[in-house]
Amino acid sequence: MKPFKKRMYSGPMAFFADWASLLGKPGRLLAILRGKTLSAPFRERLMLAVTQVNQCRYCAHFHTKAALDAGVASDEVRRLLAGEFEGCPAEELTAIVYAHHWAETGRNPDPEMRRKLQEVYGAEKAGAIELALQLICACNYTGNALDYVLYRLSFGTVGG
Repeated sequence: MKPFKKRMYSGPMAFFADWASLLGKPGRLLAILRGKTLSAPFRERLMLAVTQVNQCRYCAHFHTKAALDAGVASDEVRRLLAGEFEGCPAEELTAIVYAHHWAETGRNPDPEMRRKLQEVYGAEKAGAIELALQLICACNYTGNALDYVLYRLSFGTVGG
């Protein structure tokens, strides 16, 4: 059986710590999910950029539909899921590139990139962007953990 390559939690404590942190911010999360802090198309572009790195098939499916429903063009969704940012709105590009970098570095971005994010969007909006990234990453890792269980139970034929 080939090794499971999708990113996921290192153990139960990481899972519980991540979700406890997120659930401790219900007002901020609801503002993001309701489009008050980040517009729905912007939020979905961020979600797809992180999902492309983490390769969660459940999140890719869900956020593809959510992005299309939010008005993101299907060609743009396809490009985001391929890790290509051509065609993204210029005013969102800094955040989308940051989201991809944030996920690629295992949520440990270069301090200069974080500074640039805050410079471009301001501290409040940058905080909302980072919370949205934390949310999608937690969902990606949870979905991939489910796939890991399926992968193990099927001796590598499902979920990999």
